[in-house]
Amino acid sequence: GSTRKRHASHPANRYTANPSDSDPAFDEPGPSGGLPGSLRSTPALYSQVLHMTTDTVTAFNQLALNTPLLKVLDEVGYETPSPIQALTIPLLLAGRDLVGQAQTGTGKTAAFALPLLSRLDVTRREPQVLVLAPTRELAIQVAEAFQRYARHLQDFHVLPIYGGQSYDIQLRQL
Repeated sequence: GSTRKRHASHPANRYTANPSDSDPAFDEPGPSGGLPGSLRSTPALYSQVLHMTTDTVTAFNQLALNTPLLKVLDEVGYETPSPIQALTIPLLLAGRDLVGQAQTGTGKTAAFALPLLSRLDVTRREPQVLVLAPTRELAIQVAEAFQRYARHLQDFHVLPIYGGQSYDIQLRQL
């Protein structure tokens, strides 16, 4: 098949954040050299994200999350964003798509859940976020994390739907 390059201004442009323990600024070259992923096509954004690391983002309140989420983060004892959180939260709050990779235990779920929850309009009654997980266990874990982070969001509901259970019951809950 053929591949088409997307122009930097294309609305479906994707951004890849791939922080590692050794380099929280994901400075490794992409598959064809240069900037990682499709950030090669947007050097200004790459430069901006490159500088948003735990060296400069030292508190969650610097990431423009809403007040109920900041309250929960304080209650659960989250003090400083991890590199994956510092890099991805601003992009997701801005409505960007991205793919993030980080080691187990680095806060990936919070990295995508917090900005998605911050963008919710709780006055709308229809589903606003869909998270796909490869296993029932991970689906339940992610749903529990969303529920924990959304503790102070009124009228927030989360529902994990997965195989092995009656879809009728699950769909009624939806």
